[in-house]
Amino acid sequence: MLQTTETKKIANLLSKGSTNAKTSKNELTTFIMYLAPANMVEGVNMCPFASPECRALCLNSAGRGAFSNVQQSRINKTIYFRDNRREFYIQLANELLKIHDLAIKHNKNIAIRLNGTSDIDHLGLLLRYTGINFLDNFYSDLIFYDYTKNINHVKKYKNTRYHLTFSRSECNDTTVDQAIEFGVNIAVVFRNQLPETYKGLTVINGDHSDLRINDPKSCVVGLIAKGKAKKQNSNFVIN
Repeated sequence: MLQTTETKKIANLLSKGSTNAKTSKNELTTFIMYLAPANMVEGVNMCPFASPECRALCLNSAGRGAFSNVQQSRINKTIYFRDNRREFYIQLANELLKIHDLAIKHNKNIAIRLNGTSDIDHLGLLLRYTGINFLDNFYSDLIFYDYTKNINHVKKYKNTRYHLTFSRSECNDTTVDQAIEFGVNIAVVFRNQLPETYKGLTVINGDHSDLRINDPKSCVVGLIAKGKAKKQNSNFVIN
């Protein structure tokens, strides 16, 4: 196991996906990391490509996120990320190594979503701070996936074991087109019901499962507006 130079500030960075309404539907056992999104914590922006309406309608406060203790936990983890970056990633690596041992013990794949409420290149930072490349085939039983608004992440991890879905906002339509040309699926939020197609691509129901690795190529992952987005008139949501 890797050693930290300081006492751990947080008991666990990763949470079981069974506590989340969407990841609980996943076919695979899933672990997810929740941090305080955007610039909720002073001095760090966990979602550098978040649009104004994305910030306003963020699902950070949905479900269990509505509880003050859950919010405080996410804030504490983000402060840990900001102030003790190396220790943060050593702890995260150790948690992933334990999950990897669990996957081997039970001879099964386990899904990992590192950006539950953030948009950071955690796998790149894990490699930088710990020297461990979790995309190496040795860790092939860990299935990494996320949503992102960072086109550079999409390009960096194309044709790797890190499955990324690009997220549309009210102001990144040009980048959405770039992602489509790059062969990446797009997540789009719709109001009330899903259309059959969007931008000429077939729309699939993304609410049946959060596990995007099994989605067909060149499609739109349709999500029905939830939380604040369901009640407000916003260009973030397609009518």
